[in-house]
Amino acid sequence: MSEFGNSNAAYPSVDDLFQAILEARQRVYEIARPTPLHRLNDSDLIFIKREDLSPIHAYKWRGAYNRMSLLSGKEKAEGVVCASAGNHAQGVALAAKALKTSAEIFMPRSTPLMKQEAVRRLGGDHVNVRLEGDSYDDACQAAHNYSEKEKMTFIHPYDDLAVIGGQGTLADEVVMAGEGDFDIAYLQIGGGGMAAGVACWLKRYYPSIEIVGVEGEDQASMAAAVAQGGPVELDYVDVFCDGTAVKQAGSLTSHYCCQFIDRFITVTNAEVCAAIELLWESQRLIPEPAGAMGLAGWLKEKDSVQGKQALSIICGSNMDFGQLPYIVRHAGIGSFHRRYYRFRIPEKAGALLYLLETFLESVNIIEFQHGLSNLTEATPVIGIDAMPQDFSVLEKRLEQLGITFEEATGDEDVEFRIIPYDASLIEYPCFIKIEFPERAGALHDFLLNNCQDASIVYFNYSYTGERVGRALIGFDFQSEELKTSFRDGVFNRETILRDVREVTPNVLTRIV
Repeated sequence: MSEFGNSNAAYPSVDDLFQAILEARQRVYEIARPTPLHRLNDSDLIFIKREDLSPIHAYKWRGAYNRMSLLSGKEKAEGVVCASAGNHAQGVALAAKALKTSAEIFMPRSTPLMKQEAVRRLGGDHVNVRLEGDSYDDACQAAHNYSEKEKMTFIHPYDDLAVIGGQGTLADEVVMAGEGDFDIAYLQIGGGGMAAGVACWLKRYYPSIEIVGVEGEDQASMAAAVAQGGPVELDYVDVFCDGTAVKQAGSLTSHYCCQFIDRFITVTNAEVCAAIELLWESQRLIPEPAGAMGLAGWLKEKDSVQGKQALSIICGSNMDFGQLPYIVRHAGIGSFHRRYYRFRIPEKAGALLYLLETFLESVNIIEFQHGLSNLTEATPVIGIDAMPQDFSVLEKRLEQLGITFEEATGDEDVEFRIIPYDASLIEYPCFIKIEFPERAGALHDFLLNNCQDASIVYFNYSYTGERVGRALIGFDFQSEELKTSFRDGVFNRETILRDVREVTPNVLTRIV
C-alpha cells in the first residue's frame, strides 16, 4: 500500500476537504454564478458541465477566489504571487480586483498574447504580468523565489486545500442540478486540484460512482504519483493540452486522488481533437484541448459504458486560435474516421488517373500529396475519410486489385506535408492552381477530360470544409505542342472549374 493509503496526519483528511468545499460555497458565488449542466445530445447518456461559460471561460476562478478570500488584512495589503500558463492567472486576476489586493503574475514567455491580455483585462491595475522562462516550471520557480524574497503569499494553482475546495464547488452544482445519479465521471487531470475536489464531492453523494482519471498520453504525472506512492517528475511533458501539462502532480492532490480515482486512462492528442470536433458538431462549442480531455476519455470507452449515465467537465475554452488547424487535421484520426495511405504506382502518364478510376472514385478523399521524385515509381499519399469498419474493406479491395500501399497516418512527411519534387526531371511543365466544386467526382472528371496526354508530376490538395476545393497541380508533357493544346483546352474551354490560374515552375520550386 502506498503512503497515500495510510492515515497520515501530515495531510488534511477527506472530511477536511469536504468541509473546505462546503465552506467554499459561501464565497465563490460572490463573484460568479453557477455554470450549466446539460446532456451532450439526445442519443447518449453523457452530461457536460459547462465551465467554459464562467467569467474567465474556465473553472480556475473558483479555487483562486476561495483561497484569496481567506487572506488576512496584512496579506491583502502585501499582495499575492502566482505562476500560471493561463487560466489560473486569470482566476487570480479576477480575485485580486474583487478583493482589492495586488497580484504579481508570472507566466512563461511563450504564453500567447491573448492570455496575457485576458489577465490584464480581468485584473486591471491590480495585476502585474511578469514573463519568465520558457516553461511553466521556469515561471513557477521564479514566482516562488519572488514570493519568498518579497514575503508575499503564493497562490498555488492546485496543491492547496482551499484551492481544491473552491474547484469542488462545481461538483456541488452537478448534484444540485437534479439530473439523477451518475454512474461514471471522466475527470481530466493536470495538477489534480479539480479532480480531487470534484471526486470528493461526487463520491459523497453518489457512493457507487466510478471516477476515471483522464490524462494526456505524455502527461500522466498523477498516475505515476499514485503508482509510486508520491509525486514523481516526468522526463517529458507534451504541451498540446497545455492546461494539463504538469511535469509533477501535487503532493496534496496526489494524496486525495489516490483515494478517489478508481482508475486512470490516457488519451492521445488526436483523440482530444475528436472530442473537440464532437463538441463543435453537437453544441457549437470549441473548448481548449484540456477542456475536452474528459470527454475524450468517455469517447474512448463509449461502447463499453453504454447505458451508464456519465459526466464530463468542459473545464475551459481559452484556446489559442492558432491551434485550430492542428485540431481540424487530427480530429478524423482521433475518431478513427481518417487514414492516410502511401501508394506505389509506376511513374508514367495515366497511372495516377488509373488509381483514381479503379479504386478511389467511391471514397471521400480529403487530402492528396504527390510530387515527382524519380522516373520509375510514384508514391502519392492520399488521405481518406470513411467509417472505421470500412477501412478493412477498402484495403482488401486494394490487395485484390494488386495495388501496393501502406498506411502512412502519422508519418512525419505526411504530418508536415513534405511533398518531394525534383524540377530537373520534367521537360514541358504546366502548373495550375484550380478551384472546383467540392463534390464527389468533380476533380476526377476534370482530370479524365483534360489530362489524357499528361503526366501528373505534382499534386497538392487538402479539404478545407468549403463548398469549393483548391488544388495545385503540375503536369508534364512529351512536347511543347501537347502542352499548348492542354493550356488552350483548360483556359479557353468551358469546364467544371470555377477558377484556374497558371503558376510558373520556378515559383513552385521556391515554395516546395
